Amino acid sequence: MPKDVTTAGLTAIAREAYTFTLPLVAMESFRRRRMALGPMNDMLHARKLLHHKSRHITAPNNDTLYSNAWLDLRKGSAEITLPETGERYISVAVMDMWTDNIAILGTRTTGGEGGSVTIIGPDASAEGIAGPVIRSTTPICWVLARILVTGPEDLAAARAVQDGFTLTMPPPPNDPAGDPSQGTRTAPWPEYFAQAAELLTLHSPRATDIGVMRRIAALGLDAPGGFDLDRFSPDQAAAIAAGVAEARRALEGGMIMAGDGDGWLPPKPGLGFYHQDYEFRARVAIGGLGALTLEEATYYPARSFDGAPLDGRRAMRWHIPADRPIPVNAFWSLSMYEPTGDGELFFIDNPLSRYAIGDRTPGLTRNPDGSLDIWIGHDSPGPAREANWLPAPAGPYTLLLRAYFAKPDLLEGRYAIPDPQPVTLEEETQE
Repeated sequence: MPKDVTTAGLTAIAREAYTFTLPLVAMESFRRRRMALGPMNDMLHARKLLHHKSRHITAPNNDTLYSNAWLDLRKGSAEITLPETGERYISVAVMDMWTDNIAILGTRTTGGEGGSVTIIGPDASAEGIAGPVIRSTTPICWVLARILVTGPEDLAAARAVQDGFTLTMPPPPNDPAGDPSQGTRTAPWPEYFAQAAELLTLHSPRATDIGVMRRIAALGLDAPGGFDLDRFSPDQAAAIAAGVAEARRALEGGMIMAGDGDGWLPPKPGLGFYHQDYEFRARVAIGGLGALTLEEATYYPARSFDGAPLDGRRAMRWHIPADRPIPVNAFWSLSMYEPTGDGELFFIDNPLSRYAIGDRTPGLTRNPDGSLDIWIGHDSPGPAREANWLPAPAGPYTLLLRAYFAKPDLLEGRYAIPDPQPVTLEEETQE
């Protein structure tokens, strides 16, 4: 380690290094969990909508079926064929190990006619490949498809779309991830940085990351032979531990798409392809791994309105006027989450088994003037309103409004999303 680096400097270096590498470690940790369900280079289909027991990935949606494949491109290319989907919304995101969306196929970009694309590794030649080619920036990448389901009666048709996907590529190597250590983002710092160093060897940072790699060079994450704990004295180790602790506190509980604030938090530019916004990228890796770009899905989280934190014991009414519907080309959906201590978001068990509500929710009722009222709270708003009820926990919760294929008015901030309001005594007695 350079002798001119002070312990205070080492703390700052460790904080930046942890933040920079966290998405890489988070993706690898999720990949290993996913491998328990099916092998690399194979498309896995989730045949049911996700629910309160679905805890493989944070902030899941309850609007679409998921299909996904982890691809190891070191032995050859992958050809993926999308089926015809007509008017049904789908998106197929190809993400590298740094969580950037390299490409998004589907309704918004390629249409509903289907077709084939070939995905190749960062160093592979595209010579002789017919048709469109997507080059992954890392040798392992993740393909995540979302297929809209409009209700229980639509599940069979949505599953048929899943069955229409085909994936053709060589079998994976015997060691699909370079035998990384078993560290996770919450592991002790020596284990964490050993994992990060091995992953950096396989998934090289980009040229635009040279600056951060130079700033964190004192940790030796890219040193020959890998990360070496013995290079550091006890005082230096304590400084590194302090930096990692600072980073974890800074990222803990961060919203998945925006910073702290009141009301509907506007989406931050750069979601889904982060460039050098490493802290934003790390926050999303914790709270919304696999997030799409804003053009594909615009996300508005909320934890409070008018300064009052959201709590299921305080009933709310969300009124959407008939002349000001949420402007989307595909659909919108409001999801209910209970936050964990480290900022992850998951669905809650509830009497209706309803985890989200939106413009495609079966049985949704509108007011005589065409406006829409969504009732939010732990207690039922009454039988006449339950079709429009989004159940909440009896405590803090987070809302996430998803707008798929949003129209320019929403994307460019010209449409103001109405705020939910506390239910008045008069509204309660009008049931």
